[in-house]
Amino acid sequence: MTAVSETVLADVTTWVSVCSLASLEPLWGEAALHEGEQIALFLLPDGSLYAVSNVDPATGSCVMSRGIVGSRGDRHTIASPLHKQVYDLETGECFTNPDLSLRTVPVRVVDGDVHVLFGTDVTEV
Repeated sequence: MTAVSETVLADVTTWVSVCSLASLEPLWGEAALHEGEQIALFLLPDGSLYAVSNVDPATGSCVMSRGIVGSRGDRHTIASPLHKQVYDLETGECFTNPDLSLRTVPVRVVDGDVHVLFGTDVTEV
């Protein structure tokens, strides 16, 4: 789990610096914790960066950062390490069970640091 530093930009949302981009390994998930909320981060070999809830929608376990990164066509995916449900990293759509969705979280890189937007559900499917 990565320690975080906070920067408040608005009353309802907070961009949080969670780690340096250089500390992320391609195809290897990392977890970050901020005020009780766990986020899983994924850096892909093409340089794309994704942040999703670390909570597995099927089980409620905090394991998504240990999921299996893959793809379906041109869509980047993460498979739950527990029951192998496959989710689109960009939209959170579950390919294997339409009743499930993984919350996606806005992420950006600022001066080499990875920032995650906490306190918003605007990307929830």
